[in-house]
Amino acid sequence: MMTILKFANPILGLVIAPFLLGVINRTKAVFAGRTGQPLLQPYYDIWKLLRKGAVYSRTTSWIFRAGPVLGLAVTLTAALLMPFGGIPAAIAFKGDLILFIYLFGLMRFFTVISAMDTGSSLEGMGASREVTFSAMSEPALLIGLAAIAKCTGYISLTQMFSSVVPELWLRSGPALVLAGVALLIVFLAENCRIPVDDPNTHLELTMIHEVMALDHGGPDFGFILYSAALKMWLLGQILIGIAVPIHTGNVWLDTPAAIAGMLLLAVVVGVIESSMARLRLLHVPQLLIGATTLSVLALVLR
Repeated sequence: MMTILKFANPILGLVIAPFLLGVINRTKAVFAGRTGQPLLQPYYDIWKLLRKGAVYSRTTSWIFRAGPVLGLAVTLTAALLMPFGGIPAAIAFKGDLILFIYLFGLMRFFTVISAMDTGSSLEGMGASREVTFSAMSEPALLIGLAAIAKCTGYISLTQMFSSVVPELWLRSGPALVLAGVALLIVFLAENCRIPVDDPNTHLELTMIHEVMALDHGGPDFGFILYSAALKMWLLGQILIGIAVPIHTGNVWLDTPAAIAGMLLLAVVVGVIESSMARLRLLHVPQLLIGATTLSVLALVLR
């Protein structure tokens, strides 16, 4: 039974991840005094895209077509490394957190080269911004996870987050708070949310992630949206693993608590996007460097 449950995280990600986007959009609609989209609208959008055909420019190669598929495959592979709600990861070994981070880097690589393959100056601009900001957010993510590993004494994701219990908060509370704030900033940056990027903008000169997918359509664009939702699901699990230290040993209690924490995180993202504006591009590096500084302080304090 436990062997089957180890694959629950990829399955739950495929099922629930788009719902987080619906919760974020509905939260923003409430703040704006609107009814907003249905909570299941992201599912409708992805299903509609998967049923459409795709148009490819004659200037693109197989790289452009393979990028979205490989990006989704890499994200699903990363889901096999992440535990969730008391369920251990399907693949767990010492130092798997390094592979987890580099899989996201590989996903970004496929997205960037597929954007560059179009030869579009706009997509090249978005790819340049994506790579620049990721070079600043990845150290914050790596050092933040290292701080948690130092607090728990484990360097495997499954053992790390199973060791985050209330007693650990009593011993290493300040370090966990600093690491949590840093990882929240990374979460917003990696998922292209305000204050780093506005996912609802349609002005190409200000977009970062969305501009790289301008030439993608149909199933390819659906794969990109699904990969982005799964990435949000996985990075959110890191925050929930810290903020919701519930490990009763009963999977049927821990998993619903973790899912509730993910929905609460989606509400928090909606509140953040409704209460502040996007930063100027020149100020984004300062925010990401600040996140790295918080991660370093968390590592030092522990």
